[in-house]
Amino acid sequence: MSRPRPATIRDVAALAAVSVGTASKALNGRGSLRAETVARVRQAAEQLDFRPNQAARSLHTDRTYTVGMITTDTIGRFSIPLLIGAEDILGAGQVSVLLCDARDDPIRERHHLQVLLSRRVDGIIVTGRRAGTRAPIGTDLPVPVVYAFISSTGPADCSVVPDETGGIRLAADHLRSTGRSRLVHVTGPEHHHSARVRAAALTGLVSEPLFGEWSEAWGRRAAGLLLARDLGFDGVICGNDQIARGVTEALREAGRNVPRDVAVTGFDNWDVIAEASRPPLTSVDMDLDGLGRAAAGLLLEAIDGHAQPGLHRHPARLIIRDSTIS
Repeated sequence: MSRPRPATIRDVAALAAVSVGTASKALNGRGSLRAETVARVRQAAEQLDFRPNQAARSLHTDRTYTVGMITTDTIGRFSIPLLIGAEDILGAGQVSVLLCDARDDPIRERHHLQVLLSRRVDGIIVTGRRAGTRAPIGTDLPVPVVYAFISSTGPADCSVVPDETGGIRLAADHLRSTGRSRLVHVTGPEHHHSARVRAAALTGLVSEPLFGEWSEAWGRRAAGLLLARDLGFDGVICGNDQIARGVTEALREAGRNVPRDVAVTGFDNWDVIAEASRPPLTSVDMDLDGLGRAAAGLLLEAIDGHAQPGLHRHPARLIIRDSTIS
């Protein structure tokens, strides 16, 4: 008895009632197709157990269907959610991601770059463990590069970054909508890019910001300073969730109810902190997986010859919990 022949792209197209070209674009994450069309094609491919011939595709398109990701985020706090989002887009087109950890070591980073180029990756995503700017990873590279979470200082480069300004203002607007009018801001080190950007976004909305550390211990000390100054504050906008948890703990120990007396917001929406705090924290979410999807989409466009250089800001969202709502 002969073995059944493997399904082809034509079989997928026929089952999905689309052209072969449309089926190819849907599976490769290319072109501007309706979401329903892409879903129908992918469902047909799954139903037929379609497996594209990688060698044939590479020979025909001069592509390897691999993308490199270079990060300095050893812990993975920011790069892992971003990687998951990027794989959502790249995986749909049968594109594999090779993750390389540079560990803030320029020599290691250059090594990873050369290895990825030697493997003929189709493109590279560069990310890191903190927002801010960095020098381009290379010049005159043979493949497109997209910077995600961090931005390149090269004007011709493509960078996707979280809208930290818009995010912190969401927190301020939310507190004001709940009737809070005497707001203060507690954040990280003044030399840190994110601390400066978020503090600047609140100019005119809060009193002079308190710069310190990205830690729960600093949140506790800052709350003590605010109470000692007797500012009569009724809302605290914190630079991250660790600071916010320290602030809420110190306020509770001082006899202040959160949120009845003082409402508190965090930033990052780190679930292990925000959801475990007492009470759970309202926090700004930078939507890192969405940012990863956006970066991967821009990289695919660049691979197809439609690069979109410049700075692209990805919107944040506010996750409301008990620390601001009585």
